[in-house]
Amino acid sequence: MQRLRLTLAYTGKRFQGWQIQERVPGAGTGTNPRTVQGVVEEAFAKILGGPEFAPRVHGAGRTDSGVHAVGQVAHVDVPERARPMDWQLALNGVLPRDVSVVDVEVADSNFHARFDAQRKIYTYTLWHSRRFVLPHRRGFVWMVDSLDTDAMRKAASLFIGEHDFAAFTNAGTVTKTTVREVLAIEPVACAPAEHIPGAPQWPEEIWRFEAQGFLKQMVRNLMGCLVAVGRGKLGMTDVKCILNGKDRTQAPMTAPAQGLTLLKIFYPGD
Repeated sequence: MQRLRLTLAYTGKRFQGWQIQERVPGAGTGTNPRTVQGVVEEAFAKILGGPEFAPRVHGAGRTDSGVHAVGQVAHVDVPERARPMDWQLALNGVLPRDVSVVDVEVADSNFHARFDAQRKIYTYTLWHSRRFVLPHRRGFVWMVDSLDTDAMRKAASLFIGEHDFAAFTNAGTVTKTTVREVLAIEPVACAPAEHIPGAPQWPEEIWRFEAQGFLKQMVRNLMGCLVAVGRGKLGMTDVKCILNGKDRTQAPMTAPAQGLTLLKIFYPGD
C-alpha cells in the first residue's frame, strides 16, 4: 500500500460535518447523512472500481456541520496497482463541486493526519452590517452590528496560554481533558480589497484562532463570547469568571458555523 497525504478544501453548507455517520435505526427511510469523509471515500471507490475497494480516509479534524475548510488534511492508503495515478486530477474529476483536492503528497507509512498534527489555525469571519451582505460572501460570514474590536482584542488576551476551556466546549463532550494551549486569537484582516486603491471597503473582519488543538465547537464558542464583549454585554471581569467557572451554561451563545473555516494544519517539517 502507498500512503497519501491529502489537503482538502470544501464548503460546509451541504455537509453534516466531516465524519461519516450511520443513519439512526428507526429514523425513517433515507440515505446516511452527507459528510466530507463519505464523499471523498466514494470518490476513491469510483476510481478504484467499486465500494469494496474504497479505502478509509482519516481526517486531521472533525469539522462540524456547516464549517468550511481550505486546509483540511487527511491520509489514505491506496493499493500499489494505483501508484502511477495522478490522484489530484483523478479525485477532482469525480468529486462534487463543493469539495476539492488542493494537494496530494506521498507520505511516510507512519504519517497520521490526526495524531501527527502539531497546531491548527482557524479563521472566523464577521460581517459588520445587518443591512446587506455580498452574495458571494453569504454563507461564509456572521452578520453582526458594529462591534468594539479593541474590547474584543483585550478579552481575547485572557484566552492566550494554557487554560481549562470547559466553559467553551459542548456540554457532554467526552474528552480526556479540557485543557488546551491557545497561541493566538486576533483580528488579522478586514476587506480583501483594502490595499487596492479605489476599491470599495466592505465591512468584513477576519479573526485568527491558533492552538495546538481545539475542543469541539471551541472556536465558535470563543467567538460568541468575544462578540458579546464587542456588543458591550460582557466585560473583562465577566470573561474571567466564565473561563474560571468552567461551566458552559454560563457562557454566551455559540457563533454560527458558516463563519468558521479550517485554514491550516501544521506538521513536523512544515
